[in-house]
Amino acid sequence: MIDPDVVQWTVPEGERAGTPLLVALHGVGSNEHDLLGLAPALPSGWTTASLRAPLPWGPGYAWYPLGTPGSPDSGLVDVAAAEVLAWVDGVAADHPRIGLLGFSQGGSMALQLLRHRPDAFAFAVSLSGFVVPAAPATPDDRDGSHDRDARLAAVRPRVFLGHGDADPVIPPAATARTSAWAAAHTEVTDRTYPGLPHAVSAAELEDVARFVAA
Repeated sequence: MIDPDVVQWTVPEGERAGTPLLVALHGVGSNEHDLLGLAPALPSGWTTASLRAPLPWGPGYAWYPLGTPGSPDSGLVDVAAAEVLAWVDGVAADHPRIGLLGFSQGGSMALQLLRHRPDAFAFAVSLSGFVVPAAPATPDDRDGSHDRDARLAAVRPRVFLGHGDADPVIPPAATARTSAWAAAHTEVTDRTYPGLPHAVSAAELEDVARFVAA
């Protein structure tokens, strides 16, 4: 479960109602404090809530077990997504718009959340992240993953993909798969940053700020 007591907010509780909400999802081995440093560069007026992933992992936490780099078990990712959605349901009434921003494993979570509820989020930002491969189709598609992507394509929500061409963590095949998937299912802004490793650059953050403001 998402621990509500450790969620980091950029706006005091009494001032959040009626503001748009940006849900921040950190990378594996990190924590809820990691992405707060990005908030001052994003458009004012937004409330950011940075969540802690549920699984202890090294010095920090993870949303799901790593598995094959860039290709985790989709069922385990769905478990984590359900926990985040349950938390979102508890705060959604206070916020007219909700966006998602994740880094690395958190970026994969942002895209998976969009798959689960294409109409619920204004956009998703995935930085140095990837889309989780859909489970193999079955005759009746019991896991619903292919139906989810069809629904997503019908809505085509806004997505920002940012990644560096010197990223040693996310396999190039996963990055290419993500770009193709986003182009087919979303209204995507896809940016590659020369020389950027597994990190967020100032230029990338400026692009994200413009994307959120739009």
